[in-house]
Amino acid sequence: MKVWRNWARSAMARPFMVATPRGEEEVISVLREARRLGQSVRPVGSGHSFSSLAATDGVLLGTGGLSGLRSVDPVARVARFGGGTVVADVATQLARHGLALENMGDVDRQTIAGAIATGTHGTGFGFPGLASGVVGLRMVLADGSVVDCSATRCSELFQAARVGLGAFGVVTEVAVRCVPAFLLTADEHPEPLEALLEDFTCRMSEADHVEFYWFPHTHAALVKVNSRRPADAAALDPLPAWRALFEDEVVNNGVYGASCYAGLLAPAVIPTMNRVATRLVADRRYTDWSPRVFTSRRRVRFREMEFAVPLDAVPDVLWEIAATIKRRRWRISFPIEVRVAAADDVWLSPAYQRTTGYVAVHRFHLESFTEYFRTVQDIAVAAGGRPHWGKLHSRTAMELRRSYPRFDEARAVRDRVDPDGLFTNRAVARIFGFNGPPQR
Repeated sequence: MKVWRNWARSAMARPFMVATPRGEEEVISVLREARRLGQSVRPVGSGHSFSSLAATDGVLLGTGGLSGLRSVDPVARVARFGGGTVVADVATQLARHGLALENMGDVDRQTIAGAIATGTHGTGFGFPGLASGVVGLRMVLADGSVVDCSATRCSELFQAARVGLGAFGVVTEVAVRCVPAFLLTADEHPEPLEALLEDFTCRMSEADHVEFYWFPHTHAALVKVNSRRPADAAALDPLPAWRALFEDEVVNNGVYGASCYAGLLAPAVIPTMNRVATRLVADRRYTDWSPRVFTSRRRVRFREMEFAVPLDAVPDVLWEIAATIKRRRWRISFPIEVRVAAADDVWLSPAYQRTTGYVAVHRFHLESFTEYFRTVQDIAVAAGGRPHWGKLHSRTAMELRRSYPRFDEARAVRDRVDPDGLFTNRAVARIFGFNGPPQR
């Protein structure tokens, strides 16, 4: 039996069968066969989620064969992609038509369907998560029927499935709203953490896209400020190839990966290494096409948990985490990431109806993360936090329904389109409650 593992090695499974359909008819056949055999089905993209949403001992349905650009409407600025298209390829295809995604996260290895299903987001006060830019979904439901849904057609399914955790059906096509291709001028530099949090809202709104990484055991954070520019090739001023290679690959991946292994062997050296890391961060300013600035390569494996909290709660949450790390004498090598996002209207989006601050914590993949993540989850939940669906958390249906105003409605849609729980596994059952045959 083949073993499946996600990128972070935080989830694994031994599926009964792995299927890689290359079209809707094959998807329908896979679902029909799974029902005949009494097996559950979980769609999987790139395996870049840290959670176990894709893990199953039933049928693992890979979406890589459902990829590619389907159509582009340059007037309406809407493009349709196969659900299994990797986000990096989405950006490349759009660029050929003079278009771009309005915003992106810092990783582009996910499939477009997987990214929206888990609530992937970037940063910026004026920019909601990726799912808010989705204007249509084409799905194969549990009974084998194919449905096109949008804000005006099968609207409840659309609202529930845009961030749907793969629990409503197999997304075969995604229609996404685009913008004209644009440049970003990036300004990256270290700053004292206290100054950033003193006037947090003002600092995070000083440019289009602002985020920062705080290194525990230090007083410094790496700030990334990205400002949008029109698509004028004359304004391009990218990093020299040698510098990008040295800083992003040698330092940020090679040297940092080595320091993580050193910290694993001798945790006492982590505070010193973090202080050195903040000094290695170079000030840099450059202008390039948006996908090249938004995203970065992550070669050092880690586990991650992220919570969306009310904007004004971010400083207190971060200070409480810092105080807890100090009080418990933990040694944390990975920085804590802070981003912001605009409110949206997607039922299961962590930013539903509120401007949001995102606080993400990480641990090297060979380190124990349980106690650290559980404690940070408690801090975030006390502040009104909602979990990022693609990252690690232990929230249950009864807890989540108090955090999401439309949770019960989304769950009712799921019960209607998948009454027997074909798309259920343990993670889905914990989040939505169980409806169907034995969990797989």
